[in-house]
Amino acid sequence: MLSYIPTLEQPIHAKYQSLTHLEDMRMGFSMVGSFGSQIWARNSHQRKLKFESFSHRRKHILDFNFSKLRSHPAKILLSKRDAFEFEERTSPNEVRKEIQQCYELIHRLGRGVVYLGSSRMGPAHSHYLQTQELGREIASLLDCTSWSGVGPGLMDAATKGALQAGKPVGGFKIGKEAGEWTASNFHPYLPPETYLTCRFFSARKHGLVDAIVRSSSSDRTAVVALPGGIGTLDEVFEILALIQLERIGSKLPVPFLLMNYDSFYSKLLDFLDDCEGWGTVSKGEVASLWTVCDNNSEALTYLAEFYNLPLSDKDKHRTELQSIRGTVSS
Repeated sequence: MLSYIPTLEQPIHAKYQSLTHLEDMRMGFSMVGSFGSQIWARNSHQRKLKFESFSHRRKHILDFNFSKLRSHPAKILLSKRDAFEFEERTSPNEVRKEIQQCYELIHRLGRGVVYLGSSRMGPAHSHYLQTQELGREIASLLDCTSWSGVGPGLMDAATKGALQAGKPVGGFKIGKEAGEWTASNFHPYLPPETYLTCRFFSARKHGLVDAIVRSSSSDRTAVVALPGGIGTLDEVFEILALIQLERIGSKLPVPFLLMNYDSFYSKLLDFLDDCEGWGTVSKGEVASLWTVCDNNSEALTYLAEFYNLPLSDKDKHRTELQSIRGTVSS
């Protein structure tokens, strides 16, 4: 069984993040190592564990005393009288159970459009307003459920837009989003039956992927990648890789839209073009996996054509205006 020790908030976080070895003082047992400040150890009958670090060419040792190793929350006391909580992952069945809960929520609310985006761009940001409009228009056009991480920022904008259209929303929350909404299973306005707070990122990602699977031609789903940071890019490229390798689990193609508001992703696109020159991706390979949209009108037009749906007169007029502006600027 594996024990998990979460990110440390104290100075020890920086000093011991290069942890390389763990041994029992009596029985001599080894550890696979650590990832950043996350430490993985294997439960046994040991009473005293020794952690060794070799960061910055110096050797550091921490001793931890356990009365018993049990499958319940516990505390490890540090030498500086600091303490941190951790909860053991007693079985892979916990992860499977959470993935199953994600699938059940999708089955209840229905598949649809998944929005990936920054949790830091608030209501005062222009991208927030654009995303709220996009969420409203796509929900009306595709008549489907809107999914996201139901966190703050652009995820919140997409959620509010869909609610304005009178369409269902759902999501897979994680306990902390950019330091906000950190209370477990808490959302300011969504009813708790519409979202799931995930303990495991793997379960959350399973949910976000399954929400876009198309089993029949009547399923209208999509991935909409909005401006964002590390978490957004992680989800964007993971889903992109699944589409590339045909491991998305969908019988029918799923449209993937990259929203390049104010040229936000232009340098990333330049980098991917450079990758073609280096030979790490084939020519035109990335471009074939998604559609880059500079504004909401382009996104709505693409989705309408993809699903052979009529655009409203308002959307047609907006698209024509956007086309004229693009011609003038070029």
